[in-house]
Formats: sequence, C-alpha cells, structure tokens
Amino acid sequence: MAAGTGTLPADSVRAMFDRIAGVYDVMNTVMTAGLHHQWRTRAVDLARVGPGTRSLDVATGTGDLAIELASRGGDVVGSDFSEGMLERARAKAPALTWEQADAQALPYPDDAFDAATVGFGARNFSDLPLGLSEMVRVVKPGGRVVILEITTPQKPPLSTFFSLWFDRLVPLLGRFDEAYTYLPNSVKRFPAPSALAGELVAAGCTDVGWILTAGGIIAIHHGTVS
Repeated sequence: MAAGTGTLPADSVRAMFDRIAGVYDVMNTVMTAGLHHQWRTRAVDLARVGPGTRSLDVATGTGDLAIELASRGGDVVGSDFSEGMLERARAKAPALTWEQADAQALPYPDDAFDAATVGFGARNFSDLPLGLSEMVRVVKPGGRVVILEITTPQKPPLSTFFSLWFDRLVPLLGRFDEAYTYLPNSVKRFPAPSALAGELVAAGCTDVGWILTAGGIIAIHHGTVS
C-alpha cells in the first residue's frame, strides 16, 4: 500500500502495513475468495506491457501485481512506502526491483516508464489527485495508467452483502488490529468509478474507461497518458 490515509497520519498507516505484512496475502485471499489474482491479470492486460517495456507498480504491497506485470516479459519496478511489505515482495520475487518510495513523491524522472499501475493502494493516497498526477508524470506519452480498486456496489443483492460484510463483519476483526476497521473506511472514502475516471482525466489521461467486475465490487480503471 502506498502513502496516505484519510483519517490516520501517514506514519500510522505505514506502521500498520508494516505490522500486517505477514498476514496481508492471507487477508486478501479470504476477503476476495481468491479472485484477486484474476483481477490483477485483467489489470495487466489493460496496461499493454510486454518485452522491451518498463513498468512501475505503485503501492505494490507484497508484490503480486508487479509479479504479474513481469510475467509479460518487460522490466518492472515495484515501489511501496512500507518496508515490511517490500520484504515480503522481495522474498517472492528476488529478481525484480523493489524500492521504498512515497507514491505521492515518486523518485523517478518524467517519462521513465511505459506503464504505471496500482492495485488496492490508490485509496490509501492521502491526496488522490497528487498520487495520480505522479503516476501520469512518470509514464511516457502514449503509455498506460491502470488502477485496480475496491468500489462500493450500488445495486442489491451485492450492495446488501457488501454493506453487511464491510460495515459489520470486517470491523469486528478490529478487536485484533485497527487495519480491519481502516479497510472499510478507506473504501467508503474512495470516489465512485465515474468520479475516479474524472480524476484520471484531470491528471492528464485520455481514452479513460473502467471495467466493473465481481458484481460491481471491483473497478479496473485505465487511461492513456496524453
């Protein structure tokens, strides 16, 4: 996950993700019924990368999206502000490049990558427009920006299930760690798909669109850097 928070200071969020790094993959699998790997594959399809390309995965967490990018044959950098998460990523794929970095102040020059992605991390940007503009800045004109994120479904029965799961069941786990209460709150604060598309346009993308999957719980946004 990358820098930021909504209601918690950035240092607190970094410490939280350092703390839960060891169980993060298990949490993802349980909360998504193991489908998160399929969603990452679709996100990488939209990034349009391959041999000879260079990609950046922002807020890489334990590295699954960066690893999927690398499977297409290009060079990949995975960055995150949580060293605990990066330790897990390095253990999974030691041959890839893993770097500690704040998503809202990326330490890369303009036009350095052919694509930039973020999976389940954009909602942790304390300043979403800044985080998106940084992703756009480091991608070459004609390159791709892709955002994979949880969104709030609007129609039953998924909206009913989502509310029950995120508003009642997940917060109960907050007795064990504040991360379980932070998760539903961060999803609620995140823009709806149409609003996020507008943020991508404002950041400098054209040809912006999105795919809703998993009954409307997951949105994959994509755009081309102008």
